[in-house]
Amino acid sequence: MGSEQSKVAQLIETYGLASMGAELERAWLGDNQERQSLRDLADRFNQAVLMAAIRDAGMDVIDGEPANFYRLLTADDVSAGKRIEARNRLERAGIDVAKLEDQFVTYQAIRYYLRNVRDVSYDAGTKTEQVERERGTIDRLRSRVETIVRDTVDRLKTADKLTIGEYRVFVSIDIRCQDCGTRHSISDLLDRGSCNCQ
Repeated sequence: MGSEQSKVAQLIETYGLASMGAELERAWLGDNQERQSLRDLADRFNQAVLMAAIRDAGMDVIDGEPANFYRLLTADDVSAGKRIEARNRLERAGIDVAKLEDQFVTYQAIRYYLRNVRDVSYDAGTKTEQVERERGTIDRLRSRVETIVRDTVDRLKTADKLTIGEYRVFVSIDIRCQDCGTRHSISDLLDRGSCNCQ
């Protein structure tokens, strides 16, 4: 195992994000700050990649716009029209959006990078290990559902039973606590370790 196998390490080199590795490490360990989840770190890293692509393209953006572009490209609640508008604006500036989206990393890639490339471990004992094992089971099921939905849509599209342009499939699992009324994605709940009851 090594940096040659790490997508995160390759992107850090490609986009000149030298300080990003140490930032991710500090945020994951919670050094002098609240510890951030691997999913939050993946979003943070992907935004840095997007900002670097915008910088490299010489695109003129106002403060906060790169973060908004990232939300428009990735959030589940963004309309197709808004997403297309954002993609078109980036592409007009010379950014290959499809390639950029392929470069976005998952929390698993962040975990691999921190553990295997930077040799960092967060020791919270066996409770964390069990949570991560169970998270893996849920993620495999979510991935399976995503594959089934994609295959179904593709079959219907091929058979001319469904008309759709380029698309992405999102599978979200939310949990609502009946006692405190809060609703969390399963990932956030596992990261937090509790709902608002605690």
